[in-house]
Amino acid sequence: MTEFYDALETRSTDERESALFEALPDQIALAKADAGAFGRSLAEVDPAAVTDRAALAKLPVLRKSELIDLQQADPPFASLISTPKGELRRVFASPGPIYDPEGWDNDWWRIARALFAAGFRRGELMHNCFSYHFTPGGVMFETGAHALGCPVFPAGVGNTESQAKAIADLRPTCYGGTPSFLKIILEKAEEMGLDHSSLTKACVSGEALLPPLRQGLKDLGVETTQCYATADLGLIAYETAARAGLVVDEAVIVEIVRPGTGDPVAPGEVGEVVVTSFNADYPLIRFATGDLSAALEGASPCGRTNMRLKGWMGRADQTTKIKGMFVHPRQVADVAKRHPEVLRARLVVDKAGEADLITLNVECASSDPALAAAIRDSFQSLCKLKAEVAFHAPGSLPNDGIVIQDKRA
Repeated sequence: MTEFYDALETRSTDERESALFEALPDQIALAKADAGAFGRSLAEVDPAAVTDRAALAKLPVLRKSELIDLQQADPPFASLISTPKGELRRVFASPGPIYDPEGWDNDWWRIARALFAAGFRRGELMHNCFSYHFTPGGVMFETGAHALGCPVFPAGVGNTESQAKAIADLRPTCYGGTPSFLKIILEKAEEMGLDHSSLTKACVSGEALLPPLRQGLKDLGVETTQCYATADLGLIAYETAARAGLVVDEAVIVEIVRPGTGDPVAPGEVGEVVVTSFNADYPLIRFATGDLSAALEGASPCGRTNMRLKGWMGRADQTTKIKGMFVHPRQVADVAKRHPEVLRARLVVDKAGEADLITLNVECASSDPALAAAIRDSFQSLCKLKAEVAFHAPGSLPNDGIVIQDKRA
């Protein structure tokens, strides 16, 4: 194959769903048996019954924001890994700190698929500017490149002049790292009069690739493709030559849920990215990344058939302090659940002089004053604060994944 990494990328939706959900019960059983924390949270779950998305959506969500406390209480991995620490290949620390394991499988983070989609091919040298210190970014991209048969220059971060000199001397074809650092290196090479023309393609991650930056890199001779990966899950989704959203990796199940809950949103609605992985060493079930995105309709024009994500659209953790009280997105969702008439809710906090002004905006076909009073009572009961209720027509609130909007800043 020259166009696709493997045949998995062009399966029908039915084939893919059937394969993933046929494998899922065994993965849940593994997590229950070998990862003690999941043994407790999934104690009442029969793995054999989790065979479709509706059943998966009933399982509890593990939020990335909870990992720090869990790991501090039960170091280093909070009993979430199924492989003993002494049998791992490497251990990393991400900011928090959050400790991340790596097992021995080839391309453990599955980055090769994203590199292939970016045009990397066997024998092409990759200039790797992800960090090799503490965090796994450098190793994630290096092992992906090795799985493709690409040699790697482990450049790491910093030393801009040395980076530019190495590109001129080594003549790499490919780059891995953040897009902003690539632009800095290329501009330094221009300033120093060094030839960087060998570098023609990049797979970037770690920060937003905005259109002006992508165009700036193209003007410097580099076609740039982005991927979405985390140290916990590995590859989640990746861009292709079509530049039409991010195609979900073949080894994960992705759901988009309402922030603060585990409830899937309607197709196209913005919500939090929740991922279930099939990693035997680190079997994360319904892991909430804290990132907002939305599913795009249809398949990619490139021919890959998996679900597509719109891209990174912000952070899902919108916990806000109001009048000395923390209000969480899940509390807003719980208020809405008490009233079936409410289709969607968005809490807006603003200032009126020196006082906080709290308005719960709800999509609802009715604007009955009695319903407004009931919603106010529910909000006060659950959040311990008083709020005004404003009714909006169904579908009129912004589709941006924001449940709590703090306008006071």
